[in-house]
Amino acid sequence: MAEKITILGCGESGHGAALLAKSKGFNVFVSDSNIIKDKFKQSLIQNQIKFEENQHNTKLILSSTLIIKSPGISENTEIMQLIRKKGIPVISEIEFAYNYTNSYIIAITGSNGKTTTTLLTYHIFKKANYNVGLAGNVGNSFALSVLNNNFDYYVLEISSFQLDDIDTFKPNIAIITNITPDHLDRYNYSFENYIKSKFRITKNQTQNDTLIYCLDDKTTVENLPYYCQTPCQKIPFSIKSKLDEGGYIFDNQLVINIKNNILNMSIFDLALEGKHNQYNSLAAGIAAFVANIRKDVIRESLSDFEAVEHRLEKFLKIRGVQFINDSKATNINSTWYALETVKKPIIWIVGGIDKGNDYSVLYPLVQEKVKAIVCLGVDNSKIIKAFKNFNIPIVDTHSMEDAVRAAYKLSQPGDNVLLSPACASFDLFENYEDRGKKFKNAVRDL
Repeated sequence: MAEKITILGCGESGHGAALLAKSKGFNVFVSDSNIIKDKFKQSLIQNQIKFEENQHNTKLILSSTLIIKSPGISENTEIMQLIRKKGIPVISEIEFAYNYTNSYIIAITGSNGKTTTTLLTYHIFKKANYNVGLAGNVGNSFALSVLNNNFDYYVLEISSFQLDDIDTFKPNIAIITNITPDHLDRYNYSFENYIKSKFRITKNQTQNDTLIYCLDDKTTVENLPYYCQTPCQKIPFSIKSKLDEGGYIFDNQLVINIKNNILNMSIFDLALEGKHNQYNSLAAGIAAFVANIRKDVIRESLSDFEAVEHRLEKFLKIRGVQFINDSKATNINSTWYALETVKKPIIWIVGGIDKGNDYSVLYPLVQEKVKAIVCLGVDNSKIIKAFKNFNIPIVDTHSMEDAVRAAYKLSQPGDNVLLSPACASFDLFENYEDRGKKFKNAVRDL
């Protein structure tokens, strides 16, 4: 009789895992405590995969030999505690898919910059005519891509939640962009637990593999000796220090030096602006370098890459006011980079579900650049309290339309209206993409 696998959660990740498991001959059951989207439901029916929604049938789930857990499901849920108590093995969809591919893997994690770095790395590999796939937190689920394609290379964006349930997963190249407090509600409000989770990306690496990391990120550097004890090659990047080996910015040049093989190009030729994007360009460039992509291809790719939607996306200019969509900034650090990059004066739209934010980190930039704050969320009291002494207008709004109208009212020609929420989106929106699209629609309607 076929081994029974239960897949908990049927979003992009769970759906992909279900189809791959079914194709490999497993007895598959999908269980979601919420309503399953129609497109996924129809796919499960077509593939004759048993499923349930709006509930968890404990008896059926606990009779499984393996659980594939979707990244959105917390360990604190009742069903997960029952599964752990019974001792049923639990893996992530990333781990499951990894068992069915021999591709060369570049895996990218970090608190900020991972989507841009992932897409930039994929762009370089594609431009070099490598047979490469894009999956994980961007594009399709890894499992669905492994089922439907035969790529020689994969560029994967991977969250800490996906890394929590890996066992054998091993990237040939791992990138940790940075580690700053994020998702602490999922890690018992322990930053150390979150740090450990990020370093799991290196867990199975050997001396033939590479870790690329940010030398300017204090948390990464301090924890590297403790949580990365594998013999992988470690290559740093920095925009503050000149390095003998690694990638760095010096004298307005981006330089990558690996074993005295040197690539350099002017930072003014980079497609992406801002210091945070110099980090992203260095990380992606080093990954391409390690994978033996030609220097001219790397240079060209770093200069013609098009920016990611919802990440410091200059949208429309209306009567001299520039609207910038940075909906992807779901934590303090991302918003810090946005405020640092955007020219003043700024009308800042901020708010959503707070993940334990410390807004004081933003005080110097707000003082220097922000002329008004528009709060957008169900409950904006913490933000209002944090900035009430700044002697600038603070407006409390609860819909995107109201927020955009209020920001426009406060603006004058030459100003920037910046949506950079520093918070999760789930109080008023489906996700950060939905929030960004609604921002753009509201701007169009002005």
